[in-house]
Amino acid sequence: MTAHDEVVARLRAAGCVWAEEEAALLAEAATGEALARLVERRVAGEPLETVLGWVLVLGHRLSVTRGVFVPRRRTELLVRAAQERARLATGSRRPVVVEMCCGAGPVAALLEGYDVEVHAADVSPPALACAGANAPSAALHLGDLWDALPAGLAGRVDVVAANAPYVPTARIATMPAEARDHEPLEALDGGTDGVHLHRRLAAGAPVWLAPGGVLLVETSLEQLPLTHAAMEAAGLATDVLVDDEVQGCVAVGVAPGVSPAAGERG
Repeated sequence: MTAHDEVVARLRAAGCVWAEEEAALLAEAATGEALARLVERRVAGEPLETVLGWVLVLGHRLSVTRGVFVPRRRTELLVRAAQERARLATGSRRPVVVEMCCGAGPVAALLEGYDVEVHAADVSPPALACAGANAPSAALHLGDLWDALPAGLAGRVDVVAANAPYVPTARIATMPAEARDHEPLEALDGGTDGVHLHRRLAAGAPVWLAPGGVLLVETSLEQLPLTHAAMEAAGLATDVLVDDEVQGCVAVGVAPGVSPAAGERG
């Protein structure tokens, strides 16, 4: 049995469904004793992405470390929605985009190169460190939701994108062990009905959004009615984006009025 075969066998015995592919990625990352240490971490249940140190989002490798929420493929819908809304907001002023509960900063990272003013906020210093590495042009803010943002952004934000936790507290115990045991609880637990943070995001949005600005919140089809109810209670017009291919669902809330950026386009 080759060394590669031994790694595959160990990963398979640990329950890794894609053992061959994972073994190849681990071998690409390290050799010898360093590879053995990576294999040990993966066999112990740590997410492959934090073992490797990166996660693939829309074809881009983003840094992700231990103690930071790993972006799922479904979040690609949120990223694409934020990119599209940022494009629509372009005009005589630079659009302002905020990634709330940013984690590793997939939205901010995939807006690198756009002519936008990007901000990323999170309660976790390790998450902000990842976001800073992935989105070096973004302004980073440590704090609890809207409290993290500088007052000068009030009424100026064209797009807020948030992958806030939406798993009901009682269901955390049923999540896969690599998430439950290796990712921060505050990035998973959405409260009793899963939308505690969604309500807080929606309630604060009217203060921070520009006229016609949009709040994009990743959610589940099950939690969607509650997320929309929170947006409606805040005076936002609601819509929904769904992508079955990536199993993504994004609740959309639009502030009244026409954004200055959109309104100034010829």
